[in-house]
Amino acid sequence: MTISDEPVTLNNRAARLLPQLQTWRRHLHQFPEVSFQEHQTAAYIASELRQMPNLEVSQPTATSVLAVRKGTQPGRTVLLRADIDALPILEENSFEYVSQNAGAMHACGHDGHTAILLGTAKLLSEQAETAGELRMIFQHAEEQSPGGAEELVFQTDLMDGVDVVTGLHLNSQLPSGVVAVKPGAFMAAPDNIYITILGRGGHAAHPEEAIDPIAIGAQVVGNLQHVVSRGTSALEALVVSVTYFQAGSTTNVIPERAELKGTVRTFSPELRERAPELIERVVRGICDAHGAKYEFRYELGYRPLINDDGVAEVLRQVALETVGEDRAVVAQPTMGGEDFSAYLQKAPGAYFNVGSGTRELESDYPHHHPRFTIDEEALVTGVQMMAAAAQRLAQPD
Repeated sequence: MTISDEPVTLNNRAARLLPQLQTWRRHLHQFPEVSFQEHQTAAYIASELRQMPNLEVSQPTATSVLAVRKGTQPGRTVLLRADIDALPILEENSFEYVSQNAGAMHACGHDGHTAILLGTAKLLSEQAETAGELRMIFQHAEEQSPGGAEELVFQTDLMDGVDVVTGLHLNSQLPSGVVAVKPGAFMAAPDNIYITILGRGGHAAHPEEAIDPIAIGAQVVGNLQHVVSRGTSALEALVVSVTYFQAGSTTNVIPERAELKGTVRTFSPELRERAPELIERVVRGICDAHGAKYEFRYELGYRPLINDDGVAEVLRQVALETVGEDRAVVAQPTMGGEDFSAYLQKAPGAYFNVGSGTRELESDYPHHHPRFTIDEEALVTGVQMMAAAAQRLAQPD
């Protein structure tokens, strides 16, 4: 049987889209724009969508794009989401569509997410009969807190009337074409801590006359791990990582202050609420013991991403039908964060992964790496999943 003789199924239609998916993805990869600066990206997306039938295209913010397909039959309103922003990374790949915008790179797969949602829009816009209402949001600024989702969800009418929401993330650490879904806690809340230790400067030859913020800061770093190992249950997931420690400028001077920064990751909203006091208690105790003062700031990031059980089950069934039992797997929770969680404050939904890692194509570099890329065959899987999920979720109760 030749490809032209195959039955016209959603999966086959998606497979035939691969050349177009590659064109979209490679253009976006070549011209990346970082968070809140996605003006040309949004213009390109809107232009492509306006060439598709049966879509209403608008821009709810200056750098996001919304396409709406109103159904011909009763059903539910479904929101599909793709993020469109790049990262401030200098790309080290050498293929022909490498980034032309110095210092910006699609190093997290958002170019692929955008191509997948464009492909989904094309398939579903061309269908004569559809149920419910399909909203496809091409979201800006996922990579920079407070995130574009926060703006769209709480400052526009995007979510008015939405019954269910879904989205996906390409994952270079999963084999290409694998679909990973799980109910419940999926991604963590990525909060930040900022600590300034205020000591008393002095000559490094006479430390007894100073209050050394570096020595105190070193104790803070070590003892913050006790918050994880001794301050919380071993059954609770918590990460506290100090990622920045800056103090002093020369060899013979004890400085006045030390600056520490880091990240705190939690799944549980209750633990997230307790974490600031647990952490500050350690900082306060060590500083008091050594006669230092401190400043402490806890910055909330994205909410934890908690998948709705029912929506996750629908996605699992779609995955089984789309890629088969051997490639439909249970996703592992991750301490990474995602502002998709904002949509879940307004409607039930679930987020899932599509594998894009292939060793032979060197598409298994970790996300945010300057050599990151994707196996473009995974774009087809993404479209197959998104289009089928949209149709299933739009069916009336």
